[in-house]
Amino acid sequence: MYLEIVSPDATLFAGEVDSVIVPGSAGSFQMLNNHASIVSSLKEGVVKISGKIDLDDAVKDKFQMEDANTTLFKINSGTVEMRDNKLILLAD
Repeated sequence: MYLEIVSPDATLFAGEVDSVIVPGSAGSFQMLNNHASIVSSLKEGVVKISGKIDLDDAVKDKFQMEDANTTLFKINSGTVEMRDNKLILLAD
């Protein structure tokens, strides 16, 4: 699936990933390829991205590598929308 992470300043990441776990306001949940359409608010926590991703040097400091296939991204709040195998995460 295609993931796009957008902050108030810039698009931090755009590319293919295997799965994403987000801190939803009613609890964490995971989205995989072919997930049903969803829009959800997010609370403070960590977004866990599975899959090998290539980050621009300008934004690498905003992400933490857990292992070769898992990347972590801390957020204060945000919104996520999943539709047609495209996930857009608006992070604050």
